[in-house]
Amino acid sequence: QVQLVESGGGLVQAGGSLRLSCTASGSIFTIDTMGWYRQAPGKERELVARVTSGGYTNYADSVKGRFTISRDNAKNTVYLQMNSLKPEDAAVYYCKAHILSGVDMNYNDYWGQGTQVTVSS
Repeated sequence: QVQLVESGGGLVQAGGSLRLSCTASGSIFTIDTMGWYRQAPGKERELVARVTSGGYTNYADSVKGRFTISRDNAKNTVYLQMNSLKPEDAAVYYCKAHILSGVDMNYNDYWGQGTQVTVSS
């Protein structure tokens, strides 16, 4: 009933930039916090950045100053602008949204399918 679809991943050289997008669709009453996580092979999934419905943001220390999270509430979309990419940024990036379903009026966390970011050096 609720789906998050991500796009924007790909291959980029170290020092380059990518912008990830994630759009929520389905029976949505409201969206609370949205965030981006990443997971490298054999590693734990980690928080990259998140933004609340009120616009508060926080970032992992490893990406501060390089990544920017933003959202367009009218489009149910969250973005992650990634600049000055490093090889250690390579991972599958997932978006997550805390959403109040319009069907059952319950909050739940929803995850995107993931998009691969590869950084070459």
